[in-house]
Amino acid sequence: MRVLVTGGVRSGKSTHAEALLRGEPAVTYVAPGPVRDDADWAARVAAHRARRPAAWTTLETGDLAAALRTPGPVLVDCLGTWLTRQVDEAGLWEAESDVVSAYVDARVTDALAALVEPRDGTVVLVTNEVGLGIVPEHRSGRVFRDLLGVVNQRFGRACDEVHLVVAGRVLVL
Repeated sequence: MRVLVTGGVRSGKSTHAEALLRGEPAVTYVAPGPVRDDADWAARVAAHRARRPAAWTTLETGDLAAALRTPGPVLVDCLGTWLTRQVDEAGLWEAESDVVSAYVDARVTDALAALVEPRDGTVVLVTNEVGLGIVPEHRSGRVFRDLLGVVNQRFGRACDEVHLVVAGRVLVL
């Protein structure tokens, strides 16, 4: 089973995604985002860690394809932070749209290939729904919103289910 969980910031999507795997004896929790030296970010990471069962293993990596090949149940939280890490590490925030799109597309294609391979456990992917708000003022915000919209569509099509979380309530699409 492959499930994409999407929603806005603080909608309850991570809590819902974790609940989908709560009964599993062991889960690999993939934290694919950038490493930051920021007190607010550290507090968010600490809150997520405190919620997870002790038997869960944390894997911090930007290599989403390899992470999705991890045996057993896998939870990736989240595709938005993974995307940020990809563009950050490649230094592409100011690149032409077709250049950054091609770069991200290659990484998405690799990850999707890993996602659809036969496996012995559930995969739950968390992502942000960023297309419901205003058009961002800054170019980097528009680039991120547009790229993540495409990333979400591609992963959504590859998953068996998509769950939209709004105000802590879940709608299975």
